[in-house]
Amino acid sequence: MSVTLSDLRVVTPDGVHDGWLTIEDGRITHIGRGPAPGNGHGLGGRTVVPGFVDIHTHGGAGGSYPDGDPETAAAIAAFHLGHGSTTALASLVTAAPDTLARAASALADLCEQGLIAGIHFEGPYISKARCGAHNPALLRDPDRAEFQALLKAGRGHVRMLTIATELPNALDVIRDAAAEGVIAALGHSDATYEETIAGIEAGGTVATHLYNAMPSLNHRAPGPIAALLQDERVTVELINDGVHVHPAMLRLAMHEAGASRTALITDAMAAAGIGDGSYPLGQMTVNVENGVARLAEGGSIAGSTLTMDVAFRRTVREVGFPLVEAALMASLTPARVLGLDGEIGSISVGKYADLVVLDDDLRLAGVMKRGAWVREPAAT
Repeated sequence: MSVTLSDLRVVTPDGVHDGWLTIEDGRITHIGRGPAPGNGHGLGGRTVVPGFVDIHTHGGAGGSYPDGDPETAAAIAAFHLGHGSTTALASLVTAAPDTLARAASALADLCEQGLIAGIHFEGPYISKARCGAHNPALLRDPDRAEFQALLKAGRGHVRMLTIATELPNALDVIRDAAAEGVIAALGHSDATYEETIAGIEAGGTVATHLYNAMPSLNHRAPGPIAALLQDERVTVELINDGVHVHPAMLRLAMHEAGASRTALITDAMAAAGIGDGSYPLGQMTVNVENGVARLAEGGSIAGSTLTMDVAFRRTVREVGFPLVEAALMASLTPARVLGLDGEIGSISVGKYADLVVLDDDLRLAGVMKRGAWVREPAAT
């Protein structure tokens, strides 16, 4: 089956141009400039960017991945897909070993159905001093045997582990993760600059939501932020929701790391798409007021209500980055983190037709996954 999308602005890694796309059997086969040959599905001059890749999200549409309920998890995945996240990991939070194993097993089923791209364990091997919305009573030192048991429960679908590099045995678990093909993400950490460098040397390649849940930059004690920003081996996650990080600090990180080492994430929790109220996050209760999620006890920020289409728009409109760089940060860079950049992450011949259609104000107008409309743009 072949379809041509015409009358659109195409955002590729090389630039933005007016043109058309042809899709066959779910993949992009031609990218052209100017008017399309023959009749096409006209998009009225709208902008088309690659489908978003969210490597850190806990929930949405009223549900939470840590609950481990397959029906709820499928609804979360569908909600974020409807907002342009054509590829996403399911992130779990700190819990007892058996709870994590059950949730991982349930999510592995969804991975095998193609609804999510893998499982992310955010915790339990994180710092009590920087635990944020994680239950401090359930935190524990990294355990190599437990980690192997969690991998077994995930049946080959565990893609990422967030870990505090300063904890006992952390470097061994980071090495184990790297050996198993699991991304070691450094975060929720009270590490020094030197301890963070040790974690990178052991195999850490991602910074979990840079700035958040780690010591601030200091001119005498640079801490993890400087180490993670400056090392070319590390991709930094950023939450661009207007709450977690000031735009000036977003610009600082994006300029230092560049679009090729910056991944926009949502860190979304259950309230995304629903609104204010009280919600569970693992065993914790989160109150959402005016779209800002905070723990009921202590008031720590507890994830976001963000979706990737909003993060993308903010990166262009509020932070001031060009479309091409925003597309790299929302799609190609996180796809590369997952090792999927040969199949997704950019509008390129041969890749899957995972596409997001945006209007003149960069608001979501349509979503396509593997050549099929999830949300078809309205006629213009």
